Amino acid sequence: KVKVVSLLMGLTLMFIVMASYLLAWDKGGLLFTASPEHFRPAVVLSSPLARAAPDVSPEGLLDMKPLVDTITSKLDYPPRTPPDEKHIFEAFPHLFSVVPRHFLPGVKSPCWYERFSGERGGDPYRDNHFTLRSKTFKAVCKHLNRSFQQHLVPRQGGLLRLRCLPFFYIIGQPKCGTTDLFHRLLLHPEIKFNTMKEPHWWTRKRFGYIRFKDGFQENFSVEDYLDLFDLAAHKIQEALSGNSGDHRALQLITGEASASTMWDNQAWSYLYRDDKDTEPPFLAQDFIHAVQPEARIVIMLRDPVERLYSDYLYFKVANKSAEDFHLRVLESVHLFQSCLSLRSLRSCVYNTSLSNAMPVRLNLGMYIVFILDWLTVFHRDQILVLRLEDYAANLKMAIKAVFDFLSVGPLSQQVEAALTRRPMLNTRRAADINLGPMLSATRRLLREFHQPFNRKLASVLDNKEFFWTS
Repeated sequence: KVKVVSLLMGLTLMFIVMASYLLAWDKGGLLFTASPEHFRPAVVLSSPLARAAPDVSPEGLLDMKPLVDTITSKLDYPPRTPPDEKHIFEAFPHLFSVVPRHFLPGVKSPCWYERFSGERGGDPYRDNHFTLRSKTFKAVCKHLNRSFQQHLVPRQGGLLRLRCLPFFYIIGQPKCGTTDLFHRLLLHPEIKFNTMKEPHWWTRKRFGYIRFKDGFQENFSVEDYLDLFDLAAHKIQEALSGNSGDHRALQLITGEASASTMWDNQAWSYLYRDDKDTEPPFLAQDFIHAVQPEARIVIMLRDPVERLYSDYLYFKVANKSAEDFHLRVLESVHLFQSCLSLRSLRSCVYNTSLSNAMPVRLNLGMYIVFILDWLTVFHRDQILVLRLEDYAANLKMAIKAVFDFLSVGPLSQQVEAALTRRPMLNTRRAADINLGPMLSATRRLLREFHQPFNRKLASVLDNKEFFWTS
């Protein structure tokens, strides 16, 4: 009798706790109330799944068929309606006061002249916030400052400075080969990158966030961001002035590769805390498109199942194991399922508090949701989507596809050989390799979970390889 009473009391307590979670969710609390102080909480929400033995089959813990059916039905939603341009301008007026509506003709990169109002002989990079975060960029600024005055153009009693935005953006995803692609593209003579692969300006730093868990710090201005591309701007200015004797510099392009650009819109949750809407009012691409409607977008993807495990191994510091990963996946799937019972699929994918509560970044592998939103502002032919698997299998062909997409010239045989011989960057660490693969049970669960997302992705891109069946 004592055992029966104890069991009944335990079940009653569990029911009360779960009911309180559901009530809190319905009132916009707990998972659906964003708070910078609770970014990536140290203690994840407890559930029967998190306490289950890791060697138990996931089919015995979660009935995946109803969840997959729910995802499939909720993936059938109308395209997002981008905000009016007027509202975009009002949300970030300083950006549009700095970047003009039209760029210089005859220059491939999106460049323009702005009136220079700084001190003659002063250091224009002295207050740049990126120099405080990057010793490399600080050294580059020191080098740029030496010849800065020579690159100013006297006109109408004042001085003009050439400014440039990136010609293209490698926008994601994390752990999909963006670092390797970035550094290989650097070898092309027509591509001049900034010295910082991932400035994360469009998604984080312009709002004053370095890491969300640290809270608001200080806004990085658009001028700070533009300074990142002064290496290319100086080369282009030399060609415009006729000082270089090489007009090919007019065809120089630059780019950046912040792997957060495709998916990270969490800053809006902190800016609009009282907004009851569960989807962000603006996305990063709204602003990029508003200033650069002709921008080129490059996306690197990989099997989302493998991406998640790689992400876990890379970002988790201690106590990693296939069993720990399994429990974290179960917890994350359970939380996402709970959200879907109350909200739209897009709401759950973008929801900051849900993302922070999940112990693995499950939502980053729901590629189709993000790509469909990018397609609401950019044309399909402005977006190149690559698979890491194809990139690794035939590097030469994949790089050529990127060069063709960016309309840059062919490489010399010597440079092409150096590019293809270069070892892959940012690969799995030896200690992580020793942990071995994920559990087969975890793989089965994730494969089933991602199936509807991958199926729609393959359909939209008209390429069955994005289904990742094996």
